[in-house]
Amino acid sequence: MSDYSMLELFRQEVKVQVTRLKQNFMLFEHQSPSANEIQDALHALETVHGLAQIVEVEAAVMLSEAMQSRLKIIQPEKRLDSIECDRLIQSADWLLEMSLLEDSERHNWIANHQQAIVEIQASPTTDSLPLTPDSLPLTPDSQTRSNVSLALIDSQMMDLFRLEVEEQAKTLNQELLTLEANPTVTQPLEALMRAAHSIKGAARIVGIDAAVGLAHTMEDCFVAAQNRSLILTAELVDSLLSGVDLLQYLSQVSDQDLPNWIEHHQAAIAAVQSSIQTLRKSPTQVSDVALLPIASPQQSLNLNQLSPIQNGKDLNSSDSSTQDSAPSSQRVVRVSADNLTRMMGLAGESLIEANALPAFADSLRQVRSRQIELSTTLETLEPHVNAMSDKVTQALFETVRQQEQQCRNLLSDRLSELEDFIRRTTNLSERLYQEVITSHMRPFEEGMQNFPRMVRDLARSLNKRVKLEILGQTTSVDRDILARLEAPITHILRNAIDHGIESPETRVAAGKSAEGTIQIEAAHRGGMLAIAITDDGIGIDTQKLRQAIIARQLVAPEIAAKLSHSELMEFLFLPGFSLSEQVTELSGRGVGLDIVKRMAQEVGGTVRVTSQPGKGTGFYFQLPLTLSVVRTLLVDVAGEVYAFPLSRIDQIVTVEQSEIFTAENRQYFTFDQNNIGLIPLYQVLDLSRPTGTSERYWVVMLSDQSATYGLIVDRCLGEKELVVRPLDPRLGKVQDVSAAALMNDGSLVLILDVSDLIRSTNRLLQNTRLAKVSELRSLQHQQNAKRVLVVDDSITVRELERKLLQNHGYVVDIAVDGMEGWNAVRSYPYDLVISDIDMPRMNGIELIKAIKQHSRFHAIPVIVVSYRDREDDRIQGLEAGADYYLTKNSFHDDTLIRAVTDLIGE
Repeated sequence: MSDYSMLELFRQEVKVQVTRLKQNFMLFEHQSPSANEIQDALHALETVHGLAQIVEVEAAVMLSEAMQSRLKIIQPEKRLDSIECDRLIQSADWLLEMSLLEDSERHNWIANHQQAIVEIQASPTTDSLPLTPDSLPLTPDSQTRSNVSLALIDSQMMDLFRLEVEEQAKTLNQELLTLEANPTVTQPLEALMRAAHSIKGAARIVGIDAAVGLAHTMEDCFVAAQNRSLILTAELVDSLLSGVDLLQYLSQVSDQDLPNWIEHHQAAIAAVQSSIQTLRKSPTQVSDVALLPIASPQQSLNLNQLSPIQNGKDLNSSDSSTQDSAPSSQRVVRVSADNLTRMMGLAGESLIEANALPAFADSLRQVRSRQIELSTTLETLEPHVNAMSDKVTQALFETVRQQEQQCRNLLSDRLSELEDFIRRTTNLSERLYQEVITSHMRPFEEGMQNFPRMVRDLARSLNKRVKLEILGQTTSVDRDILARLEAPITHILRNAIDHGIESPETRVAAGKSAEGTIQIEAAHRGGMLAIAITDDGIGIDTQKLRQAIIARQLVAPEIAAKLSHSELMEFLFLPGFSLSEQVTELSGRGVGLDIVKRMAQEVGGTVRVTSQPGKGTGFYFQLPLTLSVVRTLLVDVAGEVYAFPLSRIDQIVTVEQSEIFTAENRQYFTFDQNNIGLIPLYQVLDLSRPTGTSERYWVVMLSDQSATYGLIVDRCLGEKELVVRPLDPRLGKVQDVSAAALMNDGSLVLILDVSDLIRSTNRLLQNTRLAKVSELRSLQHQQNAKRVLVVDDSITVRELERKLLQNHGYVVDIAVDGMEGWNAVRSYPYDLVISDIDMPRMNGIELIKAIKQHSRFHAIPVIVVSYRDREDDRIQGLEAGADYYLTKNSFHDDTLIRAVTDLIGE
């Protein structure tokens, strides 16, 4: 965190804690303080005291220490006099006042209030001597903090410490690598000193002396380098980076495990400190230092076995040499992914509601048209009324005309106001929607922060020289995609360093520079996120790859000889496939590129690899810009609308009946000289058979690594961008469905999971006879279909139950809560009611009792489908009158359908 942000945090915390203190002090005046109340006040002062030390506000340190000393001599259950309470309240006000002062004003504040602080701290006991004016500026760090028990440290302060280490470690890693590449520059040293100093202050507050000592040693090293009495050699940078690693690992240990962790790693911490100090004193004696146990980060600290460092946090970083170059407006607030998802859903619903308003305006225009027709009719009637001699009739007619004119004017005014309101609301909703979409995006550099360090360490461990270049760092990337990119890019980089980049001697002999280059580039192209990872290494030997494919019997030798370059490269992504003859800690097991391929498919993207022997290898990702909004193809299947992610569709074609042929009881059509099997999508999704026949069929072509499938749909409705709404996790994994979305009219559409759909298709091909498109489709509906009412406040659950029941031939109505369900029961004859328990206005238990206690409806069977799965909840539902009590995991099998059939038949 920057000093600015820490000072703001300090001021906010003081405001909160002062309010807490004054509430306690006011109670002390009216009643005897209890031990808990005194401890609560001390806790608030400790929080202020700790933060004041971090931001180095000495006046707050002095005042909070004086107040703590005074509180510690107060005896519980003994009432304070009004003078004592006033003095404590005044002290709390001073804390707030002083926290708002600037640095230049605090010195005068101390001078003006020094004697008052001494009086506050005055104690009659010999154990708590008052501070003298000469001793006020001093802070007894070593004595007080060395005795602090980690178990008593405020968890909030520990969280603050972890945030501080996380933020400053990024600066340390980044600037140390900058200095290693160019040891003569001095600008990064200021940022390094500030980062080490901030960690030292934060560690001192929470009483972690090991971290204080390590950070202090690192800070001394940076000070010496800034004074030009020391040059940061590669060996010294190694030791400093090891210190950064230890601080990061230490910050991620839980409060309970921290004492044991420090004890277990005390030797490693001491070794790093010793190495840094030795290299500082004798920077040229590298051979002596090499004997120390921390000469190699991987060997000495065994970093790979320690708890993993979390990457990709939602914190901005800068590519410049100091963090001060980042504008202060780029401050970050941590928001959970669940909150962002809910905000996305609400913003989408807001936009849908705004888009529904024009329909109301159209209705009012129709009313105005009728009003104009009425006015025309009155004008036609006017001569006839005037010809009448009845004055009363004429007066009434004139009144009617005036009222009609007033209504028409009022309607026109309100319609104009409504149109303005619609424009404003639509604009506001669209802006809100776009802002929420943008909140899911983060700069590409945030996910790349740890790779320069990783490349540097791996290259040094293999005695290679490698430079990592990251281009397009400001490219916006969906935060979920950015998090998923870490593992694939890590595997690619490790492979490139281990197998791709040659040793410096080999490169020079081949006419290359001794230092290899790996480049990562991100950009937006064609509505997709394009990421290229290239190296200038030795490349992939295609002949060796072809022989490996044949040796593993993946294809026949005659077919392998005909494989193109791109087809050969696809084999690299197979699980367990590797060209390495030796398995190392870095690579050779054949699992890395499988992960790369799987990640690209999971997010709806693609990855391909190209290579030129002797020139290098490149991996090219094509990924969606965001997982929050997905471009889809809407299709109609058996009267239901479903959405395919466009990125997973190979082709959309229309096939004539005459182009379909049958082989081994399966139907095919030919596309690009390949035979593509046809599968009706309604059969994969287990929907009812569509009605009607056709001579032309819409086919959506999907593929995986092994085959291509042609799924027949009734109609293609066009492309549409949908805001993804995850299904309720309590429903578990719904087969063939990945998410849901709301259409402009508020209706729900399910987004299909293509990978799951292909697996379902394979199971269907193995176990079921496929329907042929030439077979006559049934045109008859059941005339005596049973009517079922589904009552649930969750739109997802309502739609799932509705579709499940409709697929089994039932007529289904829905209600959004118990009150609407009760009104529906009184309005229509239902054969069955299926209800949730937890609903607004009227819950499920109340609805069941209302049905069972009514003389007309008591015979209607009721099934409860609820998330509540306790035995007490089941008994409560059955006692209310329910015939079945099911949990919502019944969607995964036919439990619900069996219960419905048992109560009302098929």
